[in-house]
Amino acid sequence: MNFLRAKFAASPIYVRVAPFAIFLALTYCQQLFGERGPYWFYLIKTLVGAWLLWEMRSFVAELRWSFSWESLAVGFAVCVLWVGLDGLYPRLSKPDAGWEPFHEFGQGSALGWLFVLVRFAGSSLVVPPLEEVFYRSFLYRYFVKLDFLAMPLAQFHALSFCVTAAIFGLTHPDRWVAGILCGLAYQWLVIRKNRLGDAIAAHAVTNFLLGIWVVWKGAWSFW
Repeated sequence: MNFLRAKFAASPIYVRVAPFAIFLALTYCQQLFGERGPYWFYLIKTLVGAWLLWEMRSFVAELRWSFSWESLAVGFAVCVLWVGLDGLYPRLSKPDAGWEPFHEFGQGSALGWLFVLVRFAGSSLVVPPLEEVFYRSFLYRYFVKLDFLAMPLAQFHALSFCVTAAIFGLTHPDRWVAGILCGLAYQWLVIRKNRLGDAIAAHAVTNFLLGIWVVWKGAWSFW
């Protein structure tokens, strides 16, 4: 994969956009493989996402996890908002059928638990760094300066702050209001801490807690 590393090394835009775009494309392809296919495809997508993160790690200086009380608090608060606001505003699209591995593979089955763990790994370890690098590091700054690396992560720009959060929210059309608030919270965290790692950690905490809620309550529509 020397070609990919060469592209990553040559372009700070490419290394922040291409992995996210590849992961997003795989997400849209996920529903094209029948009833059980999406589960196996999600496993493949998660492995591809993990490999992309491994390949880009040397070229994205801000790709470092940082745990702080703020990241834990924001992660918890966003999870509460995501669940608590559900059903209180109109959806822009119908929610997906949901991730129900026990319905598909049998209650308490080994395959069911495998895909629960796969979903936890993908949503908590792979999705947060890929999305935060793209939205909170690249897109937020690129809207302000084409030479986005010259803009400090701590710099506040009101229009970009709102627009980036809106774009992030609209990529979750079934829960767009919660998505916008989520984007605002994570971006605020980046600006406050002048680093991306706290937002990555907060995003991971949100998704992990949401996963616990999903499995505990059987609220599969959130997945």
